[in-house]
Amino acid sequence: MNLTFYKFDGAGNDFVLIDAREQDPQLSAEAIAHICHRRFGVGADGLMTLHRGVGDYAFEMRYYNSDGHTASMCGNGGRCIAVFAHLLGVPGCEKSFRFLAPDGPHDADILSWDRDKGRGEVSLGMRDVPKAEIRQVLDGTLLNTGVPHYVQQVEDLGHYDLVGEGRRIRHLPQLGPEGANVNFVEPLPNGVLQVRTYERGVEDETWSCGTGVTACAIVTGREHIHTAGGDFRITFAEIAEAFTDVRLIGPVALNFTGTILGNLDR
Repeated sequence: MNLTFYKFDGAGNDFVLIDAREQDPQLSAEAIAHICHRRFGVGADGLMTLHRGVGDYAFEMRYYNSDGHTASMCGNGGRCIAVFAHLLGVPGCEKSFRFLAPDGPHDADILSWDRDKGRGEVSLGMRDVPKAEIRQVLDGTLLNTGVPHYVQQVEDLGHYDLVGEGRRIRHLPQLGPEGANVNFVEPLPNGVLQVRTYERGVEDETWSCGTGVTACAIVTGREHIHTAGGDFRITFAEIAEAFTDVRLIGPVALNFTGTILGNLDR
């Protein structure tokens, strides 16, 4: 089976995207893991397939971590697939539109896109976060911004053993039966929040994580976020019961397109 793919990144968080509107490749977990492998495949933090929408939704997004297993949401992936739909000419995806993700409806705004450079900026509406679901655990905070995230403040984040500590914390029972993504943060003097994330399913540090920086912004109240892969702005409203009108704003880039050849189940 030959598969045409597009390779995107959202602030260094990279993905393989496949148009599945006409034919769903129905990739196995092993095939997805092979495609995402950085030695033997295309190399990516995750893979997404774009499917026909229903009702008022322009399309449906399905997301898989690099280990081949499904995840309920990916913020940077949602911003990348919005541009993907726009470039494919999916009806209704000119600038502002709604789509379905595993965790429910999202709306996207393509704020800018340079077709020559293959770069732009996208704003993505994220789920509300009820305050009753935010818990203080261990030395930090646990909340769900589409997937569960643990947020902990540390010092000297640039030299922190993120992979070692992230791997240790990620499976602790206090974070739930499936564990959580682990974010370490350090407020900078200029008002920016520096964030590093260990992602479950990738089982390593990613250069940025959309749901992760959203969680960190809600926990700390800081709007401007810096990651290794790029900068974000997170906006939201706070009411008595929840954080609402949450928006994840950041860069998107189309890196290249290609064709995956042959048997993927290796």
